[in-house]
Amino acid sequence: MNLTLWIAAGLLAVVALASGISKAFVPKAKLAEAPGGEWTAHASAGFVKPLGILEILAAVGLILPAVLDIAPVLVPVTAVCWILLMVGAMITHFRSSEFKFVAVNVAYLALAAFVALGRFGAESFTA
Repeated sequence: MNLTLWIAAGLLAVVALASGISKAFVPKAKLAEAPGGEWTAHASAGFVKPLGILEILAAVGLILPAVLDIAPVLVPVTAVCWILLMVGAMITHFRSSEFKFVAVNVAYLALAAFVALGRFGAESFTA
């Protein structure tokens, strides 16, 4: 189970890092042209760029605290924050009629819930 939780957290971290880098460093106009990025056309750069930075921090928070054994409780806390982020993403994509991306966000939410429940529960780093 521990290995499965590590894999799930690693997959989420890769997704968060890739998504965060694109939002933080790709111009907003180019993001708006990309599949799934249409919503950025209606959002300000002052919203999209910090969102990207939060996603990069989520990637770090899903892995580094456990690897360094410094406040490993931050891993499930970050997973819960990712769940909240995915709820917002699902609402945004639903409003834009991007139902394929809503389904992708549901999958990411489920993966984050698995990590949160596993790391707060039986496979806690403090157990």
